[in-house]
Amino acid sequence: MEFKIYNTMSRQKETFVPLMDEWKKDFVWIYSCGPTVYWNPHIGNMRAFAFEDLLRCTVRDILWYPTKHVMNLTDVGHLTDDEDTGEDKMEKWAKRENKTVWELADMYIAKFFEYMDELNIENFDVMPRATDHIKEQIEMVKILEQKGYTYEIPDDGIYMDTSKVADYGKLANLDNQNLKAGARIQNDNKRNITDFALWKFSPKWEKRQMERDSPRWIWFPGRHIECSAMSSKYLGHQFDIHTWWVDHIWIHHTNEIAQSECTFGEKPRVKYRMHNQFLNLWWKKLSKSTGGLITVDWLQKEWFSWLDLRLLYMTAHYRSFLDFNMDLLKQAQTQRKNLNKKLSNLEYVELSGDYENVKSRLTTNEWKEFLDKCVWAICDDLNTPKLLAEINTWLRTPTAEIIWVIHRLDQVFLKLDLFEKVEEETIEIPVEVKELAEQRLQAKAEKNYALADELRNKITGMWFTIKDIPGWYEINSL
Repeated sequence: MEFKIYNTMSRQKETFVPLMDEWKKDFVWIYSCGPTVYWNPHIGNMRAFAFEDLLRCTVRDILWYPTKHVMNLTDVGHLTDDEDTGEDKMEKWAKRENKTVWELADMYIAKFFEYMDELNIENFDVMPRATDHIKEQIEMVKILEQKGYTYEIPDDGIYMDTSKVADYGKLANLDNQNLKAGARIQNDNKRNITDFALWKFSPKWEKRQMERDSPRWIWFPGRHIECSAMSSKYLGHQFDIHTWWVDHIWIHHTNEIAQSECTFGEKPRVKYRMHNQFLNLWWKKLSKSTGGLITVDWLQKEWFSWLDLRLLYMTAHYRSFLDFNMDLLKQAQTQRKNLNKKLSNLEYVELSGDYENVKSRLTTNEWKEFLDKCVWAICDDLNTPKLLAEINTWLRTPTAEIIWVIHRLDQVFLKLDLFEKVEEETIEIPVEVKELAEQRLQAKAEKNYALADELRNKITGMWFTIKDIPGWYEINSL
């Protein structure tokens, strides 16, 4: 079975042929940009990590390639805007929480691991912290200086001269005509609008918590250098797949390519570049800066499991926008519960082995067809909506072999805990819902039916139903 993935560099689906098939590597090597750990990751952030988990599971557990997957943890103080300006968010948020930047990083790294566990996302094989790789970042800048790719702006920093990179912007198809206005900061001292900081000098009048000695003045890293330094240390100068959000195509990944290929001389630096699309809240990108922070704590208060969210992510293709709202999350919750109820009490046998091995053990062509369709959907650029549709269709007439296949898929790919035994639910009714029910009972006694309807709608909006019985009511979850 061929694995087709959309390569952002070529703007088309390509058959995945890893470097190890070309006798260049011993593993399929994947790098994913990681979180900047100054605040809790929100459900929009977590969509990227769920996508990367599906990618790794496909390569490792369906195609059976050995993998090495690296994701960095950005705990270093730098300017987190692409434009090399603005506030250092690690410093800003450490002051807000009355902590050092190191305490802040430790706290939110622990929170990130907790969220990963809640979503059934495995830890990455290597998860390096940027603060442990300052030496590698400095060494990269030294090499670029020696090769003549840099220049210094006094009292500012060391910059990459992008005019010396013949194919700069190839990932984003950049040229002078299609550079978006405002996408790059105008700096009178920069030679070119696309030039970017490799390291920044700390202002002489300001003491930062995260600043270091360097061959020139006290400094802190630019926005892009850490990814190049860490990916090169753990994956070498060339590797298979690089992933992250679509908004990193035009600046962060474009600059990462330029500095890496100029430093190490390997082209292409990465064979396949994959980018996932945003989760939108009210049709706007979900981000901390826009106030769209919805975390695991909020989900749990609203009586949802994080596995409901994992399923919701899979209802849309990773390259498509997913408009988040409570109705869609409730639908995902209902779908997962229904699947769980249907599957948890059915008999299955343990399934192991790669795709061809599993297929050879199925006894009828009908169920081999089911397996083919499931694997085809996964291998068609991780087409999770198609996979879910196939499962729902074939579960209309479930057999032991269908359950066998679904069990294996849930183990290695879906990770929705569909086969956990369903316990009788004990529903705890929130105090707020009980108060609304009492108010509605009083409104009905006073024949204020408009108010009674309004209170019913409020109860429904909190994901509960209310049923009238003589002189009283019953409350159930939706």
